[in-house]
Amino acid sequence: MGKISKIFSKILPIYWAFLTYMLLKPGEENHEYWFMFNGIDKLLHLSIFAALGFCLIAAFPKIKFYYFIQIILIYAFLTEILQEEMGLGRSMEALDVVADTIGCLIGYYTYKFLVKRFF
Repeated sequence: MGKISKIFSKILPIYWAFLTYMLLKPGEENHEYWFMFNGIDKLLHLSIFAALGFCLIAAFPKIKFYYFIQIILIYAFLTEILQEEMGLGRSMEALDVVADTIGCLIGYYTYKFLVKRFF
């Protein structure tokens, strides 16, 4: 388990920095593509926060769940507030925070399942 933790402790800050950039970069007009549907942004929030939750628990497997969820929620709320306050074409949405929370829980429990199953 220590080897996996070391790998993810190197991946986590890179992914977190990239995610912060993507969440706070200026908004662009969405173009319609064949794969786009109503609510795709919530699915994207869910999936990127699932990856973040997985990376966080994999990097720090001994972190208490209470601290894990606090870190993710603070980050989710902070990015939503900054999107609104920066005025770069992004807006704050409460459902994004809900999707972020569900996503991080999926990442957390996926990690726990994989550890129990394979390690």
